[in-house]
Amino acid sequence: MTEETKGVWAAEAPQEEPARQLYYMEECRRIVTALSEEKGRPLTANVQTFGCQMNARDSEKLLGILKEIGFQESESEEADFVLYNTCTVRDNANQRVYGRLGHVHSMKKKNPDKLIALCGCMIQEPSVVEKIKESYRFVDILFGTHNVFKLAELLYLRLTGHGMVIDVWKNAGPVVEELPVERKYPYKSGVNIMYGCDNFCTYCIVPYVRGREHSREPEEIVAEVERLAKDGVIEVMLLGQNVDSYGNKGLKEKVSFAELLRRVEKVEGIRRIRFMTSHPKDMSDELIEVMAGSEKICRHLHLPVQCGSNRLLRKMNRGYTREDYFALVDRIRKAMPDISLTTDLIVGFPGETEEDFQETLDLVRRVRYDSCFTFLYSKRTGTPAASMPYQIPKEVAQGRFDRLLKEVQEISCEMSGRDQGKTMEALVESLDDHQEGFVTGRLSNNIMVHFPGDASLIGSIVPVYLKESRGFYYLGEMVR
Repeated sequence: MTEETKGVWAAEAPQEEPARQLYYMEECRRIVTALSEEKGRPLTANVQTFGCQMNARDSEKLLGILKEIGFQESESEEADFVLYNTCTVRDNANQRVYGRLGHVHSMKKKNPDKLIALCGCMIQEPSVVEKIKESYRFVDILFGTHNVFKLAELLYLRLTGHGMVIDVWKNAGPVVEELPVERKYPYKSGVNIMYGCDNFCTYCIVPYVRGREHSREPEEIVAEVERLAKDGVIEVMLLGQNVDSYGNKGLKEKVSFAELLRRVEKVEGIRRIRFMTSHPKDMSDELIEVMAGSEKICRHLHLPVQCGSNRLLRKMNRGYTREDYFALVDRIRKAMPDISLTTDLIVGFPGETEEDFQETLDLVRRVRYDSCFTFLYSKRTGTPAASMPYQIPKEVAQGRFDRLLKEVQEISCEMSGRDQGKTMEALVESLDDHQEGFVTGRLSNNIMVHFPGDASLIGSIVPVYLKESRGFYYLGEMVR
């Protein structure tokens, strides 16, 4: 608890969670109801999400709390309450948030009752909190990654006359999941299975802002999946910074990620299981075996390699060699010939030579990914890589990035079209944004297909004939 938040809570508030937060939701609801009556309209809230799937899941919880309090969801930052759920993996993510704050400040000048909150990874950096306290005094609430569940309590402080509310925890506290959630999609949902990261890759700020790794108890996870299934969810994505190390820290009884998947598979009503993200050094043969024998686990595996140079992999502290990675890919493809492999690649890591870069190109050509997320190295203050010598000039890194992007796009185009002419099942996710009378579905291998249909199909899994590959997606026809 920070000095800014001491001694202002209601005396009768329960100490146990989630009862404490449910109490503050009710208190906030009374205040929001009165303000709505005063203004003659419902109060609105807008949640903006930056970053990964775990942030997206957190935002669903935050929105669920706000709706329970009495806010109506708004798609506009003109809303009465704007919350930015931030990412800090790259410095430009921070700059985007500062840019949004400048924009929303002008709105607050016109509407002094407007509330602005920031949470997430960016707020775990002490320098960011100090900057906001000094230069963005109009911000109302700041909290981090470890206490997302406390939104109602912090909002109550602000609504009852407290100034800027700051509550940032250095370390993880209790896991509180039994609170309202407003899912973006009624038919699919993320499920947090663990928090934090112990890998300390030298380019990555995540372990410093998300904290040390700890896993949720498997019984809690399965119970949450069962509740989701009863609510109509047919696809779940199990989320963690490194799901392959699930069970290593924090469980009463050790349970591997493969065993957790076996338990989730048994939940009736769940038809698809995805997970994100795997780490090559921790992926077990047991997990490969479970995936290969499953009818529910999707045929897609995101396996970030980052680069193809052993020298740079050591500098990155990745814990494997290119030879280890090739051997792992061989085992995966032997067990699941139809698997779709995707990856992350960093170009321009400190000290990268042309020879290192050529080894990355060679790895990409040998593995032949369905899709690659390619990134220019971004220096993050506070990480070991930021102070490494031989930072690569921007023009050199950009040239390599462009060459790599061309290579991966050509390979991805070929790989993504290999199922043309087959009939495969697709989960219909939305109406097609570009063609009227079409819907968009996602195959088990994570590739999209567009085909004739209407809104009644959304949320259902249907057989689709993959008529034509368009490189990174298919045009198809539903098989009736």
